[in-house]
Amino acid sequence: MLQFDLPWAFMLLPLPLLVFWLTPEFRDTGRALHAPFFARLVALSGQKPQSGAVVERKGLLQKVNGIGTWLLVVTALAQPIWAGEPITQEKSARDMLLIVDLSGSMDEKDFTNAAGEKITRIAAVKQVLRGFVARREGDRLGLAVFGNAAFPQTPFTEDHRTVLTLLDELQTGMAGPRTMIGDALGLAVRLFEAAEAPEKVAILLTDGNDTGSKMPVGRAAQIAAEQGVTIHTVAIGDPENVGENELDTETLQSIADTSGGRSFLALDRDALESVYAELDKLEPQKLQTISYRPKYQLFHYPLAAMMIGNLLLAGIMLAGASRRERSHA
Repeated sequence: MLQFDLPWAFMLLPLPLLVFWLTPEFRDTGRALHAPFFARLVALSGQKPQSGAVVERKGLLQKVNGIGTWLLVVTALAQPIWAGEPITQEKSARDMLLIVDLSGSMDEKDFTNAAGEKITRIAAVKQVLRGFVARREGDRLGLAVFGNAAFPQTPFTEDHRTVLTLLDELQTGMAGPRTMIGDALGLAVRLFEAAEAPEKVAILLTDGNDTGSKMPVGRAAQIAAEQGVTIHTVAIGDPENVGENELDTETLQSIADTSGGRSFLALDRDALESVYAELDKLEPQKLQTISYRPKYQLFHYPLAAMMIGNLLLAGIMLAGASRRERSHA
């Protein structure tokens, strides 16, 4: 469909008429050259001299070309565009960050896989997260890990294959043996600052307690809530552990409550699977539809037509002048 971005430019169409009507004609008031041998020139040329001004009149072709040139210039100024058929796209309305604990205790073999074999906590987490990621088709996912410090693994992306690849490469201890939950939440807040999706969700998975974060856990959860980030916490492992491996379910529950999320306890792989199934219900796929028309600029077409028209007129006038010269010769 043809449209004009600046349709008011067509108000310039009558401008040449206004100039023609309101401005005086051009008159050359300069003195003519006095030639003492004028009579001899007249005799040689065979023409009869006349008095009065000489007004050159434009031919019909020149007038038509002038009108057409002005119309084409104004049309180009109006910025014609061609609007294509509407294109509808579905865009993720949610950014979801997976925060995985890689402390040394995640290497404990107290989970059982589908074949009944004992596997490490991190292996169980990877298996369950693969299925969870596969079901998040409409979300932009990010991945972060923490131990002695927190590190981003992938920015928010719709390329879930990359997220799964980096998830498979995670190893316990690669971020250090400790459990800095507060720093992990602080990293999540920073990552979400650049997010554009209206909904921001983080899932924190850990099997321990905070062991000295620079950012206090409670303050980090409060800042996340102020930034509109919902945090769901998943505690895995044995809640009877003590010392550095103690599972601090109260703090995890407090994080979830502060940010408007839910807190879960997963003692085995089946429980972990049910946790993520419950998270699927809490955070269903959500998309926002964006519709737009592609636009193609057309202003160069009237300008090209104007140039071609003027070149043709110049060629015709030159050809006519050449014929007249040959006829007088």
